[in-house]
Amino acid sequence: MSKRSAGILLYRPGPQVLVVHPGGPFFKNKDAGAWTIPKGEYAPGEDPRAAALREFAEEVGTPFPGADLLELGEVKQRNGKLVTAWAAEGDFDTDALRSNEFEIEWPPRSGRRRSFPEVDRALWCDPDTAREKLIAAQAAFVDRLLEQLG
Repeated sequence: MSKRSAGILLYRPGPQVLVVHPGGPFFKNKDAGAWTIPKGEYAPGEDPRAAALREFAEEVGTPFPGADLLELGEVKQRNGKLVTAWAAEGDFDTDALRSNEFEIEWPPRSGRRRSFPEVDRALWCDPDTAREKLIAAQAAFVDRLLEQLG
């Protein structure tokens, strides 16, 4: 069974969208095609919308600042993960980013465990820049948002 994630594409007038960069050593030197919307995995039977709201707060360190959620549907990433997303108008100070952390053995086979933030950077960008930075499949969320905004 494919893993499932849910997230929120926050936007503000312009339009600009909020994208985040995964933390940790595997993404340290990656940029184009490595960013994502604030999102996270959820368990079978869990409400994806509730998971998206929870994951937004965990990844950026502040409760969801938006209001109404626009459904953006689902995409399948190259790794097989299914991502469901919503969009909402809101604002977020990228300097206030405070992501939760995860722990892994690093360096590999060293026996030492280190903590890294799930997200190490956040960026407001125009739709074209977002499409370049986002994981390829997630770029569809930007297009779907623009269609809904007219």
